[in-house]
Amino acid sequence: MINKNELLANLGVPAEAPGACTGKWLPTTGEIQTSINPNNGHVLAKLHGCTRAEYDAVVEKAKARFLEWRMRPAPKRGELVRRLGELLRHHKESLGELVSLEMGKIRAEGLGEVQEMIDVCELAVGLSRQLHGLTIASERPNHRMIEQWHPLGPVGIVTAFNFPIAVWAWNAALAAVCGDTCVWKPSPRTPLCSLAVQTLCNRAMDEHDAAGVFSLATGGADVGGWMADDPRFPLVSFTGSIEVGRTVATRVAQRLGRSLLELGGNNAIIVLDDADVDLVVRAVTFGSVGTAGQRCTTTRRLFLQRKIAPQVIERLIRAFGSVSMGDPLDPRTLVGPLVGPASVARYASAIEAAKSQGGKVLCGGKVLDRPGYFVEPTLIQATTHDAFPIAWEETFAPILYVFLVDDLEGAIAAQNAVPQGLSSAIFTDSVRASERFLSAAGSDCGIANVNLGTSGAEIGGAFGGEKDTGGGRESGSDSWKTYMRRQTCTINGGKDLPLAQGVEFV
Repeated sequence: MINKNELLANLGVPAEAPGACTGKWLPTTGEIQTSINPNNGHVLAKLHGCTRAEYDAVVEKAKARFLEWRMRPAPKRGELVRRLGELLRHHKESLGELVSLEMGKIRAEGLGEVQEMIDVCELAVGLSRQLHGLTIASERPNHRMIEQWHPLGPVGIVTAFNFPIAVWAWNAALAAVCGDTCVWKPSPRTPLCSLAVQTLCNRAMDEHDAAGVFSLATGGADVGGWMADDPRFPLVSFTGSIEVGRTVATRVAQRLGRSLLELGGNNAIIVLDDADVDLVVRAVTFGSVGTAGQRCTTTRRLFLQRKIAPQVIERLIRAFGSVSMGDPLDPRTLVGPLVGPASVARYASAIEAAKSQGGKVLCGGKVLDRPGYFVEPTLIQATTHDAFPIAWEETFAPILYVFLVDDLEGAIAAQNAVPQGLSSAIFTDSVRASERFLSAAGSDCGIANVNLGTSGAEIGGAFGGEKDTGGGRESGSDSWKTYMRRQTCTINGGKDLPLAQGVEFV
């Protein structure tokens, strides 16, 4: 039996840690945040969120630290992130188990989430020596042009419950080496995870005289709203629902700030007749039921070409029925609980809607009568994608909708029809079909995979999606540019003053 108090003690979290921190813990007296164990519904902890005054104290510290932090050489900033990565590696087991305890994902996925944090810290350390711009040819004699990048300012980071710590790291590790400071507003469902990470941040910051680079301000929607409206944040990174994301984007845009949005997904896999069925079944099963369907990259729609469909459906029914469900910290468990009762209600509502729209439940479909928030992985077959509106919505639960298609073109059209555009995949042995899927006329998603599923991504590539998914990109590739401001510079090394475009002004 995993003990919450032992985990927190192993991570060094103070027994009475409040919900705000700037490198040192600050008292908080705002609304109570309750942490619930989704495995049994028991209360793990209660803590206060921030009042407006307490929030302002955190932001002012981050703002003040930025003035110094932006002037440290980037490789020196990387040393702070390197140390954080070392601490995460040392405490990986305890932190991963805390994620499983508080959020409900299985232990292997909890450990995997911490590994993502370690990996992105390593990426950011390397990046700290590569924040380079361009040299641009000038049209004027004895002139040269350069493009350089400067730190942007304090960054607000709002994260969701399903990846309670990794998404923060995707943003914070890169922002820190770019010269920004960060204020984190975590999900009120997973406050203990944020306290544990902040504790490790405090240790790293103490060793590098960097208090205020990583700060914490817990609370509910009010704290997120303050952040969206706050001109002290030139950038707000928000991960969550499309509905809330629209509100955040609107409020940030009203003050002409930037927003980085990672919103909902409604991800599809296309399976053609020449696909490797073994690969398909493994990828679809994990993609649709892993994390109890609570990933933004979860596979929610499956388009099967007609010839291959019967054997894929038969094997998926067997796979769905055989996954072991239970305590996420039991090593035999493959599927844990949903995060709370509201998620269970949405699961049940979606299944009833699917039935009313002509869907046939092939397996699952039930809420389990046991402590905690457990539901069965569910496979539902429908006829026409266009006439099945429930499949156009993102239900954060282990429900997979199956459709039969005649050809690749019809499958691509159906996949792209929904408003979300995060992750997509195709299974085929045809080079032509895979290239068609990856072409400009193929998948319209930010992520497009061939012969692997929709769920999960490596930190080396930019993560994010298009359309209602928000257009944001985090982690690898050139995502670091989001956290910086671009500056174009022209230097005149001569004695004349020629004007651009050949303009003469006497």
